[in-house]
Amino acid sequence: MLQITKYLILGLFFNQAIAKSPQIAITQIVAHPSLDQIRQGVLDELVDQGLIESDLSDIIYQNAQGNITIAAQIAQRFATLKPKIIVAIATPSAQTMLKAVKNTFLPVVFGAVTDPVDAGLVSRLHNHQGFITGTIDLPSPKDQVLLIKKMLPKLHTIGLIYNPAEKNSQKQINAIKEVAADFGIKVEEAVVFKTADVAQATLYLTDKVEAILLPNDNTAISALETIIKIATKGKVPVFASDPESVKNGAVAAVANDQYQVGRETGLIVANILKGQDIKNIDVQVIAANKTYFNEKMIKKFGLTLPLSSERK
Repeated sequence: MLQITKYLILGLFFNQAIAKSPQIAITQIVAHPSLDQIRQGVLDELVDQGLIESDLSDIIYQNAQGNITIAAQIAQRFATLKPKIIVAIATPSAQTMLKAVKNTFLPVVFGAVTDPVDAGLVSRLHNHQGFITGTIDLPSPKDQVLLIKKMLPKLHTIGLIYNPAEKNSQKQINAIKEVAADFGIKVEEAVVFKTADVAQATLYLTDKVEAILLPNDNTAISALETIIKIATKGKVPVFASDPESVKNGAVAAVANDQYQVGRETGLIVANILKGQDIKNIDVQVIAANKTYFNEKMIKKFGLTLPLSSERK
């Protein structure tokens, strides 16, 4: 696997000089393990198909450091560069990118998007007839709630931390709340607008819930270390929606393999580079949910590991 550090561009980008237009431009809302795995999967797929150089010399990558204003500036710059194709990782980056290329007909492929229709990216998943397509990554909310119930039989209240400005998060939160209500489980919400809000939000929940469930929220996941530290001190296990968070301290997750999501996204990019019309490529739903466990954290909280698990 290629190492991400080979092409990671740090800091701001405004004075960067580029001799020629890149073949592929990648914009990402923020750097965190889940989104990084998707990006890595995209690149590995393209290298394996011989469509980009192994040294990534024909790739330009920028991340917005969690700032929507920077995301919009990156989008405008990419639209000016006119690469062959643009990859937008996460809903905010896809939204800003679509706005920037609206009248240019530059193809955009998104990854790590929960609901592209609700986010205004496409009018429908099939036969969308637009210049943007990609992959949907949405864990099953029912399976997520059931997993927590199995591991915490006396569960009464689940805590949710999310940024309501992220449409992908709001969609997942609404689905989780609906499922929780069906099981008679209360939901306590803690809203954050920036990573600096996360510590206080976690503290707020530790006195009110038996478990915290994190959606695929870029703001919350960017501060995962803070959430794990505070929640663990408060004796509240954290459940996630991506496998990388499990590796980094969450107790468990029902999630897609983010690297595989990246490979599937990269396959769409590859098909476009080979000449397929993006308007004829439907949005792909990635629904290969698996359950991941962190045995060390399970032992720490005195929980029982369900059978048929993929252990981490």
